Amino acid sequence: MSTETSPFTETTGTARFAAYDALAARGPVQRLTLFTGVPVWLVTGYAEARAVLTHPDVVRSAGEVPHRDTFPAPLAAAMNSHMLAANPPDHTRLRRLVSAAFTRRRVAGMAPRIEAVAAALADDLAADGAGGDPVDLVARFAYPLPITVIADLVGVPEADRPAFRRWSSIATYGPAHPADVFVTAVAEMVDYLRELIAARTAKPADDLLSELIRVHEDGDRLSADELTSTVFLLLAAGHETTANLISIGTYRLLTEPDQLALLRAAPERIDAAVEELLRQDGPAQVTLPAVTRAPVRVGDVTVPAGDVVVVALVAANRDPARYAEPARLDLTREPAQHLAFGHGIHHCLGAPLARLEGRTALRTLLDRFPRLRLAEPDTEPQRPPGLLINALTALPVRVD
Repeated sequence: MSTETSPFTETTGTARFAAYDALAARGPVQRLTLFTGVPVWLVTGYAEARAVLTHPDVVRSAGEVPHRDTFPAPLAAAMNSHMLAANPPDHTRLRRLVSAAFTRRRVAGMAPRIEAVAAALADDLAADGAGGDPVDLVARFAYPLPITVIADLVGVPEADRPAFRRWSSIATYGPAHPADVFVTAVAEMVDYLRELIAARTAKPADDLLSELIRVHEDGDRLSADELTSTVFLLLAAGHETTANLISIGTYRLLTEPDQLALLRAAPERIDAAVEELLRQDGPAQVTLPAVTRAPVRVGDVTVPAGDVVVVALVAANRDPARYAEPARLDLTREPAQHLAFGHGIHHCLGAPLARLEGRTALRTLLDRFPRLRLAEPDTEPQRPPGLLINALTALPVRVD
């Protein structure tokens, strides 16, 4: 079982993708042990990934919780009763209820607010970098934008957002934190969400949380645990992945002057640019772990029943069997369906919002800062080790 090549412990993009390439070179499905000590089948091939993500015998397992030996069962229920951790028919029911509240119309209506937030953050960047000093695009723009947007959408008061950002960061990078820190953060977050749900139940507002509380179909509603974990999923996934799309996307453009010049000259390519950035270096590293409930044939490999399967989305999106020169950023690439938002029944419900925020953020940065550039062009930015998220810890830029 392979342990020597692990993209999850690498701390730069170059090293991470080199590790994925080394694994993929041995075949699209490899057996390895994660840094958490869990043995898994890692799927790196595009065709194999699509097959796994739609296979009826590859199912989500609520047992794969960080620090699960010390994680209280009530907290697990409050955190993992959302649709991303569920299988049909529970998944079908949950997605139907959440989709009834989290509509495309509601997302489209956020466009003016997203543009206003991006413009205000750009004003702050301009002020911070007016003297030529470097500013951290991650801390000052990429994270505040989606946090503000999703918190506005869900209905989290502004004063509570810093605390939720801290809880979400610990929960998202669970294995990287000691068990007591992880459990405490999740417990505090669940307590807060329950209080917020109680407040909105007593006094509804014009926000997504109130709609999730109200929504019902044939007498069916979200339970207390389903509400808590759904709101956590929307808030956490709604800003972590989008923040990384913005920061990594900006970094990739700034390291590819010809592609940056192309986008500046043809701003109508912004939609295609977002899709290519999602494909080439997407924000979600892997899917949530799944388990085979029967032997499953994946490519040339038969995965035994009861084994854990993890799909490496970022690797599948660079599969040379699917894409020509897959590591190259090419904004003129013919559109090809990528897996950055997953595939099948668990395809990301928030993808339209992420795309809207991504193109608004990039368009704002390029329009506002004609001389936007890396402050440390010879130093590759660091990426936090971990399983789920592909992120930058910081991105120093100059905007003068």
